[in-house]
Amino acid sequence: MSKYRRTAYCGEIKEQGDTVTVGGFAAKIRDKGGLIFIDLRDGTGIVQLVFDDSVTEKSVFETAKEVKTESVLLVSGQVRERTAKNPDIPTGNIEILVTSLQILSKAETLPFEINDMKVGEELRLKFRYLDLRKEKLHNNLLTRHKIAKSAREYFYDNGFIEIETPDLMKSTPEGARDYLVPSRVHKGKFYALPQSPQIYKQLLMIAGFDKYIQLARCFRDEDLRADRQPEFTQIDLEMAYVDVDDILETLEGFVAKVMKDVKGLDITAPLHRLTFTEAQNKYGSDKPDTRFAMLITSLDDTVKDIEFPVFSGAIESGGTVRAVVAENSAATLTRKEIDKHIDFAKGIGAKGLAYIRWADETPTCSFGKFLKDGELDSLVSSLQLKRGDTAFIMADKKPLTLSVLGALRLNLAKQLGVIPDGLFNFVWVTDMPFFEYNEDAKTWEAAHHPFTMPNDDSIAFLDTAPDKVFAKAYDLVLNGTELCSGSIRINDPVLQKRMFGLLGLSDEEIAAKFGFLVEAYRYAAPPHGGAGIGLDRLAMVLCGADSLRDVIAFPKVKDASEPMSGCPADVPESARKELNL
Repeated sequence: MSKYRRTAYCGEIKEQGDTVTVGGFAAKIRDKGGLIFIDLRDGTGIVQLVFDDSVTEKSVFETAKEVKTESVLLVSGQVRERTAKNPDIPTGNIEILVTSLQILSKAETLPFEINDMKVGEELRLKFRYLDLRKEKLHNNLLTRHKIAKSAREYFYDNGFIEIETPDLMKSTPEGARDYLVPSRVHKGKFYALPQSPQIYKQLLMIAGFDKYIQLARCFRDEDLRADRQPEFTQIDLEMAYVDVDDILETLEGFVAKVMKDVKGLDITAPLHRLTFTEAQNKYGSDKPDTRFAMLITSLDDTVKDIEFPVFSGAIESGGTVRAVVAENSAATLTRKEIDKHIDFAKGIGAKGLAYIRWADETPTCSFGKFLKDGELDSLVSSLQLKRGDTAFIMADKKPLTLSVLGALRLNLAKQLGVIPDGLFNFVWVTDMPFFEYNEDAKTWEAAHHPFTMPNDDSIAFLDTAPDKVFAKAYDLVLNGTELCSGSIRINDPVLQKRMFGLLGLSDEEIAAKFGFLVEAYRYAAPPHGGAGIGLDRLAMVLCGADSLRDVIAFPKVKDASEPMSGCPADVPESARKELNL
């Protein structure tokens, strides 16, 4: 038996009278002279150790005096009732009267206190192994583990086979910049790290594996933000002989299981669905936060006869006039606060915002001098405005107007505190636009990877009306965060070649970029589709974290570097020469 064998874990001790051996970090030390208290912490929680010079062996008591914060201890003793109880921890009613103490590893003075929440992130990430000793971050990684475990259990139980795909692959265009790995053997040539296993999982369908699953590592060389890291984990799946509803139903089963396993919540299927167009019109976003209302309202019909140049100009140029109403906000949204929201809107592309604020007996309006008798009443009626409400109105091109009001809606909700705590709202966003217009290049481009299947009733518009073509593509959104993206794939070589042509790819380009997949399709492919669920993002939302960095053990910072190890770093000149660099 190991001399370090523990018989119990700190956070799980309950029975008084037991003799136990526990190990962990000395989280807190309180020396009262004849009494020494040490909070011992392991992965399960904290238990209080007691050293009493009236009953504790002298050598043990003297050793306890030498303990420094965060040193590693192994102790044995008897569990007894605690005098000064602590209701904030599960072991708050008991303590261990120590009879044996070993300091297995002494800690030097720490660069910061473990539970000091004011320490800057750069310093915390430099000493990430200490940062991870925090209870919150430790629990976040446990939650992440539970999600991964739940995923494997669910998909295994439903007939999926886990298959690993290569991490060194050919560079193929998938929307983001690849991380490239130079080949030592093939001078001047490069592997790419996978942005996703997309092509390989389609090849697995052609190979006859009907249900594939993988917790896949993915890499994208793109600018970082709170919900984006250069390397991330995707719960990746693909299914054969399916259409959209089959995949959504399968994923809803996973959602139900993971929410029950991790949060103890029952999720009712089917989940709510919105088309992309509905999501944009109501929420101004393709990842809508549906936990609160404040929906975007069209005023086009109401304002068409109002002689306010901002409104009439937008309508005449094919634009739109839309509004969001913040209920019971007039007391909070003073003129100064309204100006802050207007500045925010300007910062993301708006020329300005109009507003109606009803704080007193009658509403006030920022464009009132342009209104005739009855026109303000008409606007108030159309917006269903009540005393105490504030309406923000924007007039411009439709995509910009919806985008700005969607962002404003979120800003207002946060300021007004109308987003409920503890609520998890899942929503499918379906029927995505197949093409998106590039204003700079004046051309239509693929909004998804080029293997995405168009909706059946959209195929007729492929050559004549790209804006009317929608895809069998779908996203799963939770509380305004996109968790999952997927689609049905094209399995008809003729249609696939047609799609490549519409995207402006020549036969030579097709062969160079996707030749091996096109070749595979010549030998027949079943109808298939799939999705990728962001494990990191799901963990972030379920943990209530603000950033992916809080649910990844060793994350990167904004410039894609890691402060702890110092990567990326130089390599010797000899290594670069070997790689012909």
